[in-house]
Amino acid sequence: MTTIALPEAPAVPELSIGPHRIGTPVVLAPMAGITNSAFRQLCRELAGRALADAGLPGVGAGLYVSEMVTSRALVERSPESMRLIQHGPGESPRSVQLYGVDPTTVGAAVRMLVDEDRADHVDLNFGCPVPKVTRKGGGSALPWKATLFRDIVRAAVRAASPAGVPVTVKMRKGVDDDHLTFLDAGRAAEQEGVAAISLHGRTAAQFYSGHADWTAIGELKAAVTSIPVLGNGDVWSADDALEMVRQTGCDGVVVGRGCLGRPWLFADLAASFAGRQVRVTPDLAQVTDAMRRHTELLAEHYEAAGQDGELKACRDIRKHIAWYLKGFVVGAQVRAQLALVDSMARLDELIAQLDLSQPWPGAAAEGQRGRAGTPQKRVALPEGWLSSRELEGESARMIREAELSVSGG
Repeated sequence: MTTIALPEAPAVPELSIGPHRIGTPVVLAPMAGITNSAFRQLCRELAGRALADAGLPGVGAGLYVSEMVTSRALVERSPESMRLIQHGPGESPRSVQLYGVDPTTVGAAVRMLVDEDRADHVDLNFGCPVPKVTRKGGGSALPWKATLFRDIVRAAVRAASPAGVPVTVKMRKGVDDDHLTFLDAGRAAEQEGVAAISLHGRTAAQFYSGHADWTAIGELKAAVTSIPVLGNGDVWSADDALEMVRQTGCDGVVVGRGCLGRPWLFADLAASFAGRQVRVTPDLAQVTDAMRRHTELLAEHYEAAGQDGELKACRDIRKHIAWYLKGFVVGAQVRAQLALVDSMARLDELIAQLDLSQPWPGAAAEGQRGRAGTPQKRVALPEGWLSSRELEGESARMIREAELSVSGG
């Protein structure tokens, strides 16, 4: 990867999550269908290579979290949930994100992970804004029920503590601007013994639209003083990450959509947080090499699960291709054919048709990638959900069934 070096900047301290020392205070956010073991390995490979080239091989390049796994499905050992918690060789710490709405089930899922030595870190998802999750009271809707939130966090921490496995929480500001929960939930999670808290500076109602509210991240950092607070939202570049830390005082950043089609972003983040402003600026040949390597890793990932690795990988990589090629000159016909690629040989043929000498396109390649959409006029919630901060009546019955209808394992 080609790099450019700018004047050095002040270094950001390493991140401690329980016993784990994360040299670069950066976390890869769990993203369904994206952050499988293949993508995580690709990010680590590219970061390690770029950092070595920049003379920073010992910096390390962050914490990489798995796709979200439903605690109920994990306890029942569904094949998909067991696949989602698989980690690649040398992946450490092994990080798993759990979704759950029942304290007993979440506690059982965490005990399974630690008793069977399947994870070194567990993250709890209280940030998902997807309607099929929130309408059952899960994800970003759940912290509104203050006692339920506390009980789930407590169950997870108690299950993980004997093995020394840290538990963290990822959440949003609240349901909407009239029903904010992040300060109450942050204090409760701190009191229950979590090792860190991540805040996405949007409400569930915002979905992924508009701008993330970094001010809220600063407010949470001021309110929660004994553990790290990480910021999430609108980190598209290393400079964004540094600016978030400067503005909010947060202890690190969580990156989601910013790394789509940019798996080398973690090299930029690691270098910048180490005090260097080394930036990766790959030409199209290097970008397609990364895309090709991603496809290879996906094939290995699916073959390990007993599937047709090459075909499954080619179908998977299709959604990444537009992100990889953003800003580069690629003919409409080739783009259309890439969107239908079904073999590695065909992928190679199409790549060969591109002008691989194109340099990094700069601003044209930057900015938003992935889903955005528009704000939700009304967040999908169980009937009467907002009438009380406590779980009762019909809401209690509905939330017990929530895990059964949520995908992700």
